[in-house]
Amino acid sequence: MNLPLVVLAPFVGAILTAWAARFGARRTAWVAGGMTLLALAMLAPSMAAPFQGELIIQRWSWIPQAGVELAFRFDGLSLLFTTMILGIGLLVILYARYYLSDDAENPKPGMGRFYAYLLLFMGSMLGVVLSENLIVLLIFWEMTSLSSFLLISYSYQDKEARQGARMALTVTGLGGLALLGGFILLGEMAGSYDLSAILAQGDVIRADPLYTPMLVLILIGAFTKSAQFPFHFWLPRAMAAPTPVSAYLHSATLVKAGIFLLARLFPVLSGTAEWNWLVIGAGLSTLLVGAWFALFKHDLKGLLAYSTISHLGLITLLFGLGTPLAAVAGLFHIINHATFKASLFMAAGIIDHECGTRDMRRINGLWKFMPYTATLAMVAAASMAGVPLFNGFLSKEMFFAETADFFLDFNWGWMLPALVALAGVLAVAYSLRFIHDVFFNGDPVNLPKTPHEPPFWMKLPGEILVGICVLVGLFPAMTVAWPLRVAATSVLQAPPPRFDIAIWHGLNIPLLMSVIALLGGLLVYAARRPLFRLAERLQGVLDAGAAYAWTLGGIIGFARAVTQTLDRGSLQRLVVIFVVSVIAIGLAGALGSGSPLTGSRALLAADPVSIAMTLALIAATLATLMLHRKRLAALVIIGAAGLLVTLVFVKFSAPDLALTQLSVEVVTIVLLLLALYFLPQHSPAESSRPRRLRDTALALLAGGSAGALTWAMLTRPHAPISSFFLDNSVPGGGGTNVVNVILVDFRGYDTLGEISVLALAGLGIYAMLKDLELPGLKCDSRGGPWNWDSHPSIMAALTRLLLPLALLVSVFIFLRGHNQPGGGFIAGLITAVALIMQYLANGVAWTHERMSSNMHPLIGVGLLIATLTGLTSIALGYPFLTSAFTHVHWPVVGDFELASALAFDLGVFAVVVGATLLILIHLGLMHDASHPGPELQEEPR
Repeated sequence: MNLPLVVLAPFVGAILTAWAARFGARRTAWVAGGMTLLALAMLAPSMAAPFQGELIIQRWSWIPQAGVELAFRFDGLSLLFTTMILGIGLLVILYARYYLSDDAENPKPGMGRFYAYLLLFMGSMLGVVLSENLIVLLIFWEMTSLSSFLLISYSYQDKEARQGARMALTVTGLGGLALLGGFILLGEMAGSYDLSAILAQGDVIRADPLYTPMLVLILIGAFTKSAQFPFHFWLPRAMAAPTPVSAYLHSATLVKAGIFLLARLFPVLSGTAEWNWLVIGAGLSTLLVGAWFALFKHDLKGLLAYSTISHLGLITLLFGLGTPLAAVAGLFHIINHATFKASLFMAAGIIDHECGTRDMRRINGLWKFMPYTATLAMVAAASMAGVPLFNGFLSKEMFFAETADFFLDFNWGWMLPALVALAGVLAVAYSLRFIHDVFFNGDPVNLPKTPHEPPFWMKLPGEILVGICVLVGLFPAMTVAWPLRVAATSVLQAPPPRFDIAIWHGLNIPLLMSVIALLGGLLVYAARRPLFRLAERLQGVLDAGAAYAWTLGGIIGFARAVTQTLDRGSLQRLVVIFVVSVIAIGLAGALGSGSPLTGSRALLAADPVSIAMTLALIAATLATLMLHRKRLAALVIIGAAGLLVTLVFVKFSAPDLALTQLSVEVVTIVLLLLALYFLPQHSPAESSRPRRLRDTALALLAGGSAGALTWAMLTRPHAPISSFFLDNSVPGGGGTNVVNVILVDFRGYDTLGEISVLALAGLGIYAMLKDLELPGLKCDSRGGPWNWDSHPSIMAALTRLLLPLALLVSVFIFLRGHNQPGGGFIAGLITAVALIMQYLANGVAWTHERMSSNMHPLIGVGLLIATLTGLTSIALGYPFLTSAFTHVHWPVVGDFELASALAFDLGVFAVVVGATLLILIHLGLMHDASHPGPELQEEPR
């Protein structure tokens, strides 16, 4: 079961690198590299399986009702991509260690954050290529978008970095939404979300009437991620990321995710006219547009970015052809592009690092300053251009061969090889420009630095990658043929047709196309000056970024217009619009149904106690309404209303809810009292008499509508789900307290989400209150409602005596919660109230001497305990948060139940205590900070 550990290792490494940064920035690189090596080592035992024709699938039940399993798949295609992700990732980490340094011994700050983001991205990509379940794949897919956003915006002080990151996240995020719809349709067609089941039903899926919309949605997701036209514009803007990030994203990871998806679903989606037209069209357009723009970019990374777009279009076009050999050629070019493009970006980073600029109009004649780096870069650029004896030539020959076959099969088929040859001409031209303009073409122009060769370890990753380009180019049969065949078998779900990767295949059409590309590229580069003038005149014609900006501006403008129409700075106006809209929708539904208001269910008798409590609630509500401007009095009455609600729960035999309501009421009153200290005691009159009459009518209408809806529902027969929980509480959850069993077992997901929200709310309020200074109320000569004696001696002595008893009650409530009224939430509130009373009664300074005010660790530990409870069940082969229980006999104590839900409840308890105290303590700190104390009080006269 090593595959989930391979995926998990980078995520753990992200935490470790962030932690290691405190011991020195350089150590983060070694930790990041070590975790990548660990992932490779854990993957190593499985690497032989694809070569032996074996498919490894490791799965755990996750959400069985939705057909979602936490499943991982390892085959030839997974082997290809995981090797690239981890191998090139390791080289990028080594390269970044020296690139992100002022010199080899003084790394820049923020390295821990950089490597943490990089490992988050690495883990997300591993999840994409190893997922067996479509929904799990989609989750990791979205995580790549989020982690790449963090990487692109790493230099967040830079406006271009922020804009590029937002653009990338917007485009790929929208593609992810489309992909979600496509995956849902695909899963429903196949009757399963597992790839094993889907890949075996290609004929059934292609015959389904929903095939076309499903295909379009999935292709939108793939095209946006892999920067296919017209979604290509975000990728050059992502160049604001540090160069190591660009090398990683462009070679082996983010932009290859869409290509991976095309390869993974190739047996299911290909083979139709829709596939051919859509994928070939996008690929060919991207191939030409990327090559054209690459030729005219003056920024070195800009040229490489558009060349990446072009090569991605090449691979997409190959998969669009739909033939087995085209798929093989696509896989081959994925490998080759990863090696030469990563090495080229590393060379660009070295040039930028040593020269202080990437402008090709200034970085001329670098051969005389850094000949070794120039040699590496020229070999990689030659491979990118498709020059013989390098690996890029071999896959481009296969590409030309497949397009030539297309020419033989269709009328007007000659257009495809002609346009492909044109793209080859442009590729040679921009590769030649990279070589000539950077390393020759005169002398440097006003460089910020004097260039020189970089350190050995900074060159080593590029040396390794260039070495692969040469070895594969010279000895393809010995180096890449077998792995390529294994990967192609996984893509095709069948043995691939015979293919021969060799430097020489005789005189044929692909060779002719290669010669045309090489000679044409030389001519285009020689005539580049008029082409540059033409490109300047055509600037903006194919600028999809402008269309994106126009669309985004239109959306923002529409949103602003709607907001300005509805929101004019009045909260009351927004509430009125909301209430009126809800009432209108409700009335339309009620009147349209034609059903009577009262149903057939018999009514219960109204006993005197219920009538009295209802009247008391109405009286409390009216009193709050009449006294709402007197804030302290209104708060007291609201508290009384809360206590009445508690009694309602008691009457209807809901002791858990009553205890929760009572505890929440106390905490809320304390919170509001602390907040009222910073507010005027009387709220101003803000409404005129006509507005009050309007609001009264609206409130009566809204309340009457809600009452009518409640009446209509409660007077109709219904089948409650409570019987299920009552029947299964003991046999399924091991507890007789049905409410607690629901919270920690049946609806454990909900509870985990709720405590996560509570933790975030506590941390958010802490962030807002931190270092905030507000003036408190001043007492007048008559004392006013706020007395200077804020810590009365009687109250202090009493709370100190009650604290042990309150904590004992809390423990009792916590331990009995599984079978009797109680539980972690109620116990947490009781503990929080007991502890906060110490602050109120004895003061912050006295309490801080005895108890830490830092509740962050307690919140974190609580969430960790609750999460680990769920993960433990997964590790044992059960669905997430599955509980277990048993009964043991202890001496003296007797029979005793042990339940795993107790650990989950402990996490709930810790989060409730931590979040509640975090909020109340820091409000109390503000109170003490603004309270001058009795020694500053003027004596009353």
